[in-house]
Amino acid sequence: MVKPAIANEASAQATALWYAAARECVLNTEELPAPGQGDCLVRTLWSGISRGTERLVFEGRVPESEYERMRAPLQQGAFPFPVKYGYCAVGMVDAGPAELLGRTVFCLHPHQDRFVVPADRVALVPEGIPARRAVLAANMETALNAHWDAGSGPADRIVVVGGGVLGLLVAYIAARLPGAEVTLVDLDESRAGLAEALGCRFALPSDCPRDADLVFHASASAAGLATAIGAAGFEARIVELSWYGEGSVAAPLGGAFHARRLQLVSSQVGQVSPSRRARFDYARRANAALALLADARLDALITDEIAFKDAPARLPALFAGAGLTAVLRY
Repeated sequence: MVKPAIANEASAQATALWYAAARECVLNTEELPAPGQGDCLVRTLWSGISRGTERLVFEGRVPESEYERMRAPLQQGAFPFPVKYGYCAVGMVDAGPAELLGRTVFCLHPHQDRFVVPADRVALVPEGIPARRAVLAANMETALNAHWDAGSGPADRIVVVGGGVLGLLVAYIAARLPGAEVTLVDLDESRAGLAEALGCRFALPSDCPRDADLVFHASASAAGLATAIGAAGFEARIVELSWYGEGSVAAPLGGAFHARRLQLVSSQVGQVSPSRRARFDYARRANAALALLADARLDALITDEIAFKDAPARLPALFAGAGLTAVLRY
């Protein structure tokens, strides 16, 4: 059963954030289709800004070779501009199947105050998880997939290089493995308290542990990659999570790289890890990631909050600065 949307002029329109040109974004009004059978009308409460990826979009630095692979699931427009981008929306279902009405859901949708999507595109946010924290679901899904790609396990000595939101979530999952020794490595000493709160040790690159069983790299820098390779023990795996856009990065594959028989592997959330693909579809993985957000300590990963109406004025400074996850409040 589908509950119809209220038929008035306001309900037929929505406001969306568009990246209009390099370092310029605007709010555009657009027509909102009436939800059909099997669709949901979602009223957005919060959306998360993926600082690394969306900075590349905002600055027009998405490589032409990556235009198709970089498309968000419900993106409109095309790279480089104009483009409606984003994939961390959390809202309330105002119309749709009876079992979803009034429920809080997560959707891989661009920044927009209301939207219509097929019901199978939304994932229920578990009871007890605040809608604001649920914007971390996309990053948590990436972190979960990375652990599946890595084959991490109990008692492993794990190093995570790069203390952004993805690195912190990877470290958070790692710290929950029984007996695991987890160290977060970052240049910013202010990350130390957060790492410790999530159950990890902290080290500057100069004090990075050696002989790790498993290393994750998420700093998107050549220096970070060198630190990650240097941290790996004999026949250890280094999982590369960084996205470099149009840039290239030097990988120090000399020295002991071959003598230690190191593995340098990629991890990317666009596909479910081969180790789980036979049993996990995208929906099951998304639900697993949402369930992992049931920890109030993760609220500390949201460091900036902007009213949606102020986004065009505030986002340039946000992308120019430092911080972890930023959220738009609707």
